[in-house]
Amino acid sequence: MTREAFEELVGEALDTVPPELTAHMRNVVIVVEDDAPEPGLLGLYQGVPLTERGDWYGGVLPDHISIYRNEILHICETEQDVIDEVRITVVHEIAHHFGIDDHRLHELGY
Repeated sequence: MTREAFEELVGEALDTVPPELTAHMRNVVIVVEDDAPEPGLLGLYQGVPLTERGDWYGGVLPDHISIYRNEILHICETEQDVIDEVRITVVHEIAHHFGIDDHRLHELGY
């Protein structure tokens, strides 16, 4: 799958996030990167979750969500698998932006 097609899938996954949630996303950027910093990592959230921001929060670089193309493509057998995994990964990393930890996400199926 080309990078452009993969980026389109990430955009489509973002479009499935309810507007009630995206309206609250602040100071966050989502990017596609080809290679993960470690094998098996599909996505990564780096930043300060909304639940931890206080009066001190200002003049801070945007939170950064990376979606790792090659890792996702490596674990998927079909195009539908890629579509599903991209959506799951995007939602998973956005949930971290809202302060939801991995343990709770796994309970929810993400």
